[in-house]
Amino acid sequence: MLKRYHQIVGGVFRLVDCIVIGAAWLASYWLRFDLGLIAVTKGFPSFETYASLTPLVILIWAIVLSQFKVYQSGRMLRRTDEAFTMLRAHAVAVLVFISLTYLFSEYRYSRIVIASFAVLGGLFLILFRLTLRNLLRAIRRRGHNLRHVLIVGHGEAVDHLIHRLNRFPELGLRVLGTVGHGKGAMGTYADLPRLIRETRADQVMIALPRNESAELDSILASLKDETMDLLLIPDVHEYVTLGCRVEDFDGLPIVNLNESPLDGWGSTGKRITDFILSTFALLVLSPIFLIIGLAVKLTSRGPIFYGQERLGLDGRKFKMYKFRSMKVDAEKETGAVWAVKGDDRRTPIGAFLRSTSLDELPQFWNVWLGEMSLVGPRPERPVFVDQFRHEIPHYMLRHKVKAGITGWAQVNGWRGDTSLERRIECDLFYIRNWSYWLDIKILFLTVFKGFVNKNAY
Repeated sequence: MLKRYHQIVGGVFRLVDCIVIGAAWLASYWLRFDLGLIAVTKGFPSFETYASLTPLVILIWAIVLSQFKVYQSGRMLRRTDEAFTMLRAHAVAVLVFISLTYLFSEYRYSRIVIASFAVLGGLFLILFRLTLRNLLRAIRRRGHNLRHVLIVGHGEAVDHLIHRLNRFPELGLRVLGTVGHGKGAMGTYADLPRLIRETRADQVMIALPRNESAELDSILASLKDETMDLLLIPDVHEYVTLGCRVEDFDGLPIVNLNESPLDGWGSTGKRITDFILSTFALLVLSPIFLIIGLAVKLTSRGPIFYGQERLGLDGRKFKMYKFRSMKVDAEKETGAVWAVKGDDRRTPIGAFLRSTSLDELPQFWNVWLGEMSLVGPRPERPVFVDQFRHEIPHYMLRHKVKAGITGWAQVNGWRGDTSLERRIECDLFYIRNWSYWLDIKILFLTVFKGFVNKNAY
C-alpha cells in the first residue's frame, strides 16, 4: 500500500526536491550579485563559478534527504512533522556543503550567497513539498484515481485503521464500509464475496480481532477466486511500543515488533560519532580529570575511581566508572539503595561532584570502549533492574539501545529520586524517535540543563 504510493509519489518528490534545491542555489547568486540589495565590494564572480556547483548541491541534498528518511516507504508523516524533518535535513546538508567547499576548494564562495541559499533552500523545499501534498489531496478529494476499500473486521484494530486512512487522503484509499459483526457493518463475513462484486472494491483489508482469528480461514477461502488486492492487518497494535516492520524472509512474512530505529548505518554512524567525540573529550578533559582525582584522593580514604556493575545494550552487564563520591564500603551495611538528599555517605567533595555531574566524566572511557554511548537511557544496576522490570511496563525496552552519559530524561529533569515512570516514557520516546538531530539536541541541552540539577545528589 505505502510502497506503491511512494514508488510513484516519492519519485516525483525526489525529482522536485532536486530541481528546487538547484534553483535555490542559482537564485541565491542572482539575489547577491544581480539584484543589488547589498553593495558588492570584492568584485563580481562569474555565474559559471557558482553554476558549476549545482550538481554537487543536488547530490548532497539527495543523499542527506534520503538519510533522514524523507522518502521512506514505510511511514506517513503529518505535514508539520514533514516540514520539521525537511528543515533538519536541510540544515545538515548546508553544514556538509559548507564543509566540503571549505576543505576542498581554494575559491571562497560568498557568505551572503550561502546564507541566502540556506534560507531560500529551506523555504523552497517546504513550500513545494506542502504545495504538492495539498495538490495531491485536492485531486483525491475530487474523486480522481481513487482505490475503493472494504475493511473486514471490527473493534479497535479497525478503528485505528480507518482513522489512519482518513488522516492521509493523498493515498487515494476511500473506505466503502466494514464487513463483520460491528455496528453499521454492510454485511457479515459470509456476505463478503457479494459485497465485493456490488461495490467493485479494489482492495480488501482484513483486520480481525484476535478472538475471531478462527474466521480467517473461511474468509480467505471465500476470496480465493477474487482478483482485487488483499491486505492482512494483524491485531498486534497494543503490543507495539517502539516500532513495527514486516519483513519477507524467503517468502515468509515476519512481523518485527518493537523494532529499534538504531540499527544498520544508524548504529554504525552513532558509534563512529561516539568514538571521535569521546576521544576528543578524554584528551581535552585530562587536566580536569587530574584536578578532580587529586581532590578525591586528598579529601577521603580510598581509590579515585569507582566501578559499578550496570546493564547496557540487550541487558549485558558492564562496569560503569565514576569519580568516587561516596565513602569506601558505603553500602556494606545497607546493600544497594538510592542516593538521597543530604546523604551522609558522601565524601567531603562528593556532594559537589554529584550536584555538578562531574563524577560522571570517567564514563567517556565507557563510551570510548563501546560499552556506552554519549546519548541514551541511563544505565541501571542489576538489582534495581530485576525490581523495576516487574513493576514498570516496558521497562526492559530501554535496553534496546546503548546506555548513555546523558539522555532525553535527564535534560527534561527526570533524574535522581524522581518518577521512574516518566523516565521510562522519556527513554522510549528517545528510542522511538531517534535521529542524529535528536542526539545533537540532547547534547546541546545537556550543556545548559543536564549538568547541574536539583535532583542530582
